[in-house]
Parts: sequence; structure tokens; C-alpha cells
Amino acid sequence: MARNKHPEETINAILDVSTRLFMEKGYEHTSIQDIIKHLGGLSKGAIYHHFKSKEDILEAVSDRMAAESNKMLADIRDDMALNGLEKLRKIFKKSICRPVQDEIFTVAPDFHSNPKLLFSLLHDTIENVAPNYVLPIIEQGIEDGSIKTDYPKELAELVLLAANVWMNPMIFDSTEDESYRKFMVFNQMLKGFGLDLLDNEILNRLQELTNIYQSSRKNAGY
Repeated sequence: MARNKHPEETINAILDVSTRLFMEKGYEHTSIQDIIKHLGGLSKGAIYHHFKSKEDILEAVSDRMAAESNKMLADIRDDMALNGLEKLRKIFKKSICRPVQDEIFTVAPDFHSNPKLLFSLLHDTIENVAPNYVLPIIEQGIEDGSIKTDYPKELAELVLLAANVWMNPMIFDSTEDESYRKFMVFNQMLKGFGLDLLDNEILNRLQELTNIYQSSRKNAGY
């Protein structure tokens, strides 16, 4: 067998196809054979040369999806020109306004059929994003006086879980009205902690993404 001179291209092709199929069909309903069918002649052996199992592919897909977001978070965390509160505001705005969000919401993944993807999101939120990016920002805010809390670790987790899970229309199939009502409650909760992070631009963007998601599901016959 000829040696693959471009392993990175092969890996990226596998991950591109797997990401689309996991989103569209659900991880549990996507087989290795489904992935092969969409890879233009790549053999099962070629896939197993790079990944031991479908679960290994899911882990690589999740890592790649998180990489761009983590770079953005790190850049904001390390920006010495901003105080803690300003950094949290910037994270919320940049996270929801990224163009890639349109693509994700257009694919309209059904998280009810993707429990492993949902678990991956929850695990990354608690084990990576909260302690490595948001917690240091909250601790800086406590130090510079812009954030007041006696429980920085728990606040970091709560804010992220509410934003990424409870308010995510792809997880709870929220309508625009339901997204609006959740936004208002979330905003009240944040202000109760002294965190004035949200504005009408973020609200409008959330409703726009919810509309993209619902329209995509309707077009797909759900």
C-alpha cells in the first residue's frame, strides 16, 4: 500500500464529513460506513489508521470545534487593557456574534439525538472553559473591583451553563418568544450578581439564531 503523503488532509476530510453527519443524523445514528460513503473512496482501513473508533472521531470533532472558541477566549482573558467585567461583556458579544454560529444553527443539530455531543459540550464547559478562561477573568474582576462574589468558581460554571445550555435553542427547541423570555430572566440573574453583561444587540442576535434554527428544522421536515 502506498504511504499517505498528506495525512493531515485525510484527517481533515474525515473530520469534515463526520462533523456534518454527526450534526445532521446524530452521533448514535452515524456509522463508520456512513462516513466512508461520503469520503470519495477512502477505505475503512484509512479511517482506522488515524482513529481507533467512532468515539475517537467524536473526540477529535469536539476538540476541533472548541479550538477556535478557546483561542478567542484566551485572547480576551489575556487582554490587559480590560477589567474583569469588560472581559466578560466582550466574551458574550463575540461568542454569539461569530459568523460560524450561523452555520451551526443552520445545520440545526438535534441534541436529543446527539447525547454524546451534548455531554461533550457540558464536559468542555465545566472542565475546560470555566476553570481556564472564565474563572481567571472573574478572579481578576474581584481583584480590580469590577466583579463582586465570594464564589468565583461556582459563578463561572453557573454563567456558562445558563448561557450555553439553558439558553441554547438547539437543546430545548426554543421558539423566538421562549428565547426572549429566557434572555430576560438570565439578564435579571446576572444583574443580581452585579454583572451588567447583556444588551439589545445580544438579544437580537439570539433571536436571529433561534429563527435560523427553527427555519432549518422546518425545512428539514421536523
